[in-house]
Amino acid sequence: MLRRVTTYIRKHGLLDKGKPVLVAVSGGADSVSLLDVLLQAGYTCIAAHCNFHLRGAESDRDEAFVRELCCTLNVPLEVASFDTLSYARTNNVSIEVAARELRYTWFEQMAQQHSCQAVAVAHHQNDQAETVLLNLKRGTGIRGLAGMRPKSTNPMAPEGVPIVRPLLCTTRDYIEHYLRDKRHLNWVTDSTNSDVTITRNAIREQLRSYTKAEIEHIAQTAEYMQGYIDILEGKNTREAGIVKLYEELRAYGFTEIEKIYDALEKGEGGKTFTSKTHQATIKKGKLCVISVS
Repeated sequence: MLRRVTTYIRKHGLLDKGKPVLVAVSGGADSVSLLDVLLQAGYTCIAAHCNFHLRGAESDRDEAFVRELCCTLNVPLEVASFDTLSYARTNNVSIEVAARELRYTWFEQMAQQHSCQAVAVAHHQNDQAETVLLNLKRGTGIRGLAGMRPKSTNPMAPEGVPIVRPLLCTTRDYIEHYLRDKRHLNWVTDSTNSDVTITRNAIREQLRSYTKAEIEHIAQTAEYMQGYIDILEGKNTREAGIVKLYEELRAYGFTEIEKIYDALEKGEGGKTFTSKTHQATIKKGKLCVISVS
């Protein structure tokens, strides 16, 4: 887990070791693992917890859990207490939108206050798959299929501190395995997650029947869509480069497109990749493909 996440952070240029990171910690498995992995990787973390007061005693239980966790891990903690229902009524928005606007506005304030380089949130590949399927259900274009990016602007402060998602390289099952079997850390569960009358929860329940590989494939498709968007917008990004290579090689059946791209970027001359019908070798900074069938 640690190696996977740190590699992902490095590939996408998400974080540096020199400045602190504001880590959104709800107390759930995802955010607990995010905080722990970043600490294990050597990043300076400041935890941020939002109490939206929407679930009565359970909301206060979550806050108490996060306070104890941060005390145990010796991590500074900031806590915000919101009257979410009042905000929703005053601004004529849904509870979900109200909570989103409140937390991202506050995240920006805390990130600026502590001179943080980024706000780290715990979205993972299951969340990515949920987002893509939810957008498909509603009807969407290429941007909806692209899901969430590893690094994006804060929706409430586009010119402010960026939002990063270091766990988009892993699945929920692996996160729980890491916490339970590797780190022996506890987490709390939001009881409203079981309410399948909420569309996202219903999709989450549907995803339980998907294999780990199927979830990873949906997440990978979202990454490819991000690359296509970057190409359309004329951006020279890693995602765009991977998609261009994918289009060049897809007729030959290669599956390790990202590995091939990284090897080309590193100039690993002589490195060879194979598919069922072809072999690709890096020679003088270029990829030479020959048939082996």
